[in-house]
Amino acid sequence: MSDSSDRSLNLNFLKEPVLRKLCEALDKTNSKGWRKLGEMVGNDRRFRVSSDEMEMCSLKVLELEGSPSRVLLRLMGDRGCTLGHLVDLLQTMGHTEALQCVKPPGIQILIQPQSVAIIVGHNLRLSCYAVGKAGVQFQWFKTKEEVHNSSSPDLVISPVQLTDAGFYICRVNCGDSFEFSQWAQVDVLNVATPYGLGSHSLEGRLKVVIQPQGQRLLVGESLQLECGAVGRPIPRYQWHRNGAPLHFPEASKRRLTIPYLLLEHNGKYRCEICINNERTWTNEVDILVGPRISVQFSGAMECSEDDVFAFGAGASELILNSNQEPPYATDKVALLIGNLSYRNHPQLKAPMVDVYDLTNLLRQLNFKVVSLLDLTESEMRNAVDEFLLLLHKGVYGLLYYAGHGYENYGNSFMVPVDAPNPYHSANCLCVQSILKLMQEKETGLNVFLLDMCRKRNIHDDTTPNILLRVTANIVFGYATCQDAEAFELSSSGFTNGVFVKFLKKRLLEDEKITVLLDRVAEDMGQFDATKGKQALEIRSSLSERRALTDPVLPGDSSDMALAHNRQWAKAHELPESMSLDFDCGAQIKLGFAAEFSNVLVIYTHIVKKPEDMFFCQAHVTNFSPDLDIDPKEMNRETPEETGIYLLSSSLPQHCLYTRLSSLQKLRDQLGFTVCLQGSFKAMDELVDWTTDVNIGKPLIARLDLYRTMRRNSCLQTCPMPHSPCHSPRAEHLHHHPQGLLSPHCSSPYLDVCEPLQGAVGGSGCVSSTLYDNCFSRYGCTSSDSPGRASIPIETTDDINELQTVFINSLQFHHQ
Repeated sequence: MSDSSDRSLNLNFLKEPVLRKLCEALDKTNSKGWRKLGEMVGNDRRFRVSSDEMEMCSLKVLELEGSPSRVLLRLMGDRGCTLGHLVDLLQTMGHTEALQCVKPPGIQILIQPQSVAIIVGHNLRLSCYAVGKAGVQFQWFKTKEEVHNSSSPDLVISPVQLTDAGFYICRVNCGDSFEFSQWAQVDVLNVATPYGLGSHSLEGRLKVVIQPQGQRLLVGESLQLECGAVGRPIPRYQWHRNGAPLHFPEASKRRLTIPYLLLEHNGKYRCEICINNERTWTNEVDILVGPRISVQFSGAMECSEDDVFAFGAGASELILNSNQEPPYATDKVALLIGNLSYRNHPQLKAPMVDVYDLTNLLRQLNFKVVSLLDLTESEMRNAVDEFLLLLHKGVYGLLYYAGHGYENYGNSFMVPVDAPNPYHSANCLCVQSILKLMQEKETGLNVFLLDMCRKRNIHDDTTPNILLRVTANIVFGYATCQDAEAFELSSSGFTNGVFVKFLKKRLLEDEKITVLLDRVAEDMGQFDATKGKQALEIRSSLSERRALTDPVLPGDSSDMALAHNRQWAKAHELPESMSLDFDCGAQIKLGFAAEFSNVLVIYTHIVKKPEDMFFCQAHVTNFSPDLDIDPKEMNRETPEETGIYLLSSSLPQHCLYTRLSSLQKLRDQLGFTVCLQGSFKAMDELVDWTTDVNIGKPLIARLDLYRTMRRNSCLQTCPMPHSPCHSPRAEHLHHHPQGLLSPHCSSPYLDVCEPLQGAVGGSGCVSSTLYDNCFSRYGCTSSDSPGRASIPIETTDDINELQTVFINSLQFHHQ
């Protein structure tokens, strides 16, 4: 830091760029953030900050660009606090990131190592050049392990082998100080060197060296397509089928895997490969998926492989002289709801991961999936209303719910995030009411997967009178037995609930849905953590062999059904990415991604900037107040910092990211401002340029779920009052008080097992001596972000994550 090598420098004289980075580091942390610094200063008579002054700092969070840390540092500087004092405090706190902002410029890394894709047998060179006040030393690491004989600025591996693939980082030492380089990923491709691809080709243009191969497969088999390109930096991949991009995580990897093929997976596949602004395509190949034919012929007949695939071209000809027509769906529709952020009840964690994982799996089974998080009562009812519009004769309808819930008199109730405490049936959605309405649509299969508690709600004595038809197409999969609780595994990161942990391993199997759930129940029964406390219960009236893998054969759909399908498609269209040009000569890319049907990700990337502009950054601001966005979680340099944990691996790198949740609350079109900030070599201060953008109503916002219940469809099926209940609150509520769990919340792994989701009136805490490995969704009721160390590392987009996870361990060993 050019202006802070003197430890006697008063904090009020720190230069703005240094102060800004320091405040960002202190603002975004919890246990080691500005509050902790304020507590330590409060114990120092020289710079003591009162509780009223700390409150004044905290109020800055309410301002758009307010920074509690900036106010605190100004107060400390007014009391004579110097840079040396601050460094001592930060060292005591162990805040490494903040220390990096204020340490002297002992080391400057001039050249960072770059990620690279390389062929087996070629020479690998990663470079990290740095200067310091004295001599500098280098040490390379592969993840956490030192690379032997690698103490020079250049890491050379000759020839490179498959085992050399991975993530590399260099530590630079200068006296008592040290600095880490950026992470570099090395992808090693096992392919013979193509003609004309020499040893220096990595510095040239993007080159495809592995082409996908066409295949003929049968329903139920696994498809694996592989491609590969060499180049620096490492290429990015996106698979396409029939000209349209595929939208599941594996589709953005070099190897595309579809574990269970259906007839609908027939098509032409190719991969788009990009490096920076350069892109190319692989060859387009045919993937032919034939049916598994079980037929009975009156006489002997030979059938070739070509005949099998010919049958696949027309699904109506799958059965030749067969005794029974195979089951099929006229369409497949799924509504997935995960409620986490309850206003009056314990916060949950796993529903977000559960909904995300099931969404990706069901899409592979050709379901139209609507995935929604954190819905109020009216939003849930309107979402169910839209779901019902997509159902018609022969459709497979699936409803998955994860959140708080209860069961009274055989009826299951889903609890919205705005439910009062205690809640009644009037505040919740009755699952059997929804089933009655699905039956009226003459659906082919009705599946309910309810990941919630089924404890009795002692505050609700209403007895619904719901008369269901006798049909042979209903399946209920309850995550737990009647009058029991459901659980989730708690950790420092996001994990699945117990039910989905086992369900997702079986969901793609080509089995009757009840057989599939039976196998999930057997798997759950072997799980020691919940044995004797949670068991999957299956209720079914299914008489045919209906499976989630059944093919889709559209029937004679009415014009209204087609209109509803078009409405669904519109509600899942992303805004088009756009390029924005500014008067200064800079150009940015504005892109969009969907994490859920009601969660939009916006990212900005600098495409070009003037040569004399040495700093350039674009951020978004001025959003509708309907969305209630925390300014502290906007325009972050990594997806995880803004809460994008599940989609981070498929987002482009080197952007600023903003996550917009609860799009269902958006009343008007979504408009916002894109602000470009730049600094030129001839001036020190930042200059701003702005432009306004309107992207209409993205994703689920087009359905206006925020409105009051439009048709009140699910209310019409059960004659009970549906107005907010004003009955007096019970004197003794036997639920889990947050104070009981608070001693465990600071630990990354809780050592108690408690109920997942239940009605107020659930049982007390389960003894920790019984189930050391099972943790409840009640286990940590704060809304703090999960530990980022738990997020898996798979692609180059996770390099920032890898840096955070391993940097402390390297520093620890060094010290």
